[in-house]
Amino acid sequence: MQQTATSTKTYTIDEAHSTIRFWVRHLMISKVHGEIPDITGAVVYDEANPSETKIDVTIKLESLTTRQEQRDGHLKSADFFDVANFPTMTYKSTGVTKAGGETFTVNGDLTLHGVTKPVPLTVEVSPEITSPFGGFKVGVTAKGVLNREDFGMGWNQVLEAGGFAVGKEVTFEIDLELDRPA
Repeated sequence: MQQTATSTKTYTIDEAHSTIRFWVRHLMISKVHGEIPDITGAVVYDEANPSETKIDVTIKLESLTTRQEQRDGHLKSADFFDVANFPTMTYKSTGVTKAGGETFTVNGDLTLHGVTKPVPLTVEVSPEITSPFGGFKVGVTAKGVLNREDFGMGWNQVLEAGGFAVGKEVTFEIDLELDRPA
């Protein structure tokens, strides 16, 4: 099938209306939540052939916050993200499959802490609207889970009662507002 020029739409991330939220178990009993609001990138969506969609996102880790300064400093240290040596993480799609309706499965490579691993996402996309500010907008929510130890972030502390201070599994949700010029 030959692709037409009108089937491809290029969107950029609206940084003011996009964020990543994540949570991880703390002391095996509760969840600590955090946010990374500094996200840039583009999505090239092919309506005629969604599998050809390309996603390229960069996240600046210095913007990470859990709303607790001491914990944020520890997360940005060499024990975890090592922001001094790895200031960004990136996500590049390797395949997109329409799962039904406005839901997609996105396969892609996450590069974090100097390690690149595949991380699949479940993605819901809103219908495109005409923006009151000109151009067009689309809302996207992507969800996923990763094991932080797969990315070389293995710091932990054994608890006296058994178990660990910080869970291995990090659950995250990405909310993006995408812009396309008229």
